[in-house]
Amino acid sequence: MENQPLEPAPKRNLRKALLFIALVAIGGVGYIAWSFVYKPNVPASLAKKHVLIPTGATLDQVVDSLKAGGFIRDESSFRTMAGRLSYKGRGGRFELKPGMSSYHLVKHLRSGEQAPVKVILVNERLPEHIAAKVAKAIEPDSLALVTLLNDTTYLDSLGFTPATLLSLFIPNTYEVYWNTSPRKFMERMKKEYDRFWAANDRDAKARALGLSREQVYTVASIVERETNDKPEKPRMAGVYLNRVEQGWPLQADPTLVFASRDWEARDLAKYKDLDSPYNTYKYPGLPPGPISMASIPSLDAVLNREKHDYMFFVATGDGSGKHMFAVTYDAHKVNIEVYKRNLIQRGLGL
Repeated sequence: MENQPLEPAPKRNLRKALLFIALVAIGGVGYIAWSFVYKPNVPASLAKKHVLIPTGATLDQVVDSLKAGGFIRDESSFRTMAGRLSYKGRGGRFELKPGMSSYHLVKHLRSGEQAPVKVILVNERLPEHIAAKVAKAIEPDSLALVTLLNDTTYLDSLGFTPATLLSLFIPNTYEVYWNTSPRKFMERMKKEYDRFWAANDRDAKARALGLSREQVYTVASIVERETNDKPEKPRMAGVYLNRVEQGWPLQADPTLVFASRDWEARDLAKYKDLDSPYNTYKYPGLPPGPISMASIPSLDAVLNREKHDYMFFVATGDGSGKHMFAVTYDAHKVNIEVYKRNLIQRGLGL
């Protein structure tokens, strides 16, 4: 068998050189492709993790938001990838991970998968106070919320009036999307409201008392402002419901605070002649609506009122935050003297 002639060395070297160049070229293209898709564009360390992209934002506005927050290092790479993935902008609050590539960043923003925000509603006194609290967490400003809360036609569609609106809001911590519209927020509150009343036989308990949801909430809002002592809330609720049943005026000091809007008032005597439907010293029965948000314990205290004959109560004056209850006015006067003595002993004499 004859040996094959060897390829001349120059040709072998040329072939090797060409193969090497080809491999380098392929590797370069591969690296460019890898860099384009997977090279980190979001910095490895971030001062903040969430970018806020306005509703209806254009791609230019998205880029501005990302650059302003220090979320991208290579604008050109991001824009190119946005074009390839047909991303033109989408509003919301998005959590970004350090080291994300342009590809993964655009995919994440395009998906619309938002990071929710928390809205904590506890003891706001007026709808505008609620609007201000909510506006700190979501995109719409407080004016947009207040405008909706003052729209009587819209409130009527939800089953509320300006006077009863506060009873819609059940104190809790809610997770919502940052770009939630005022109407979407209110729809969420209505769902939470209906869910609350449907649970634990609350509607049935309200009917047994002969009260509407809004009336229960109104009594609860007064109890809320009268005492922080959870165990005595059902007893205090019983006092107010006894007064309603007997046709007595409630004579609740917190209603004077609400009527006067003097939130820090200590001397309320000057407001007892104030001509307001919320002045329960002047007008018997329940006021037109709640005087503040009411906590769930206060709401349940009304629904589970303690049945008794107490018609009066006064603070103990000993700093405990508790109250003394009485059936008769004579017994109530004795409790008032105890209250005064306790104040004197604490150096807080009248």
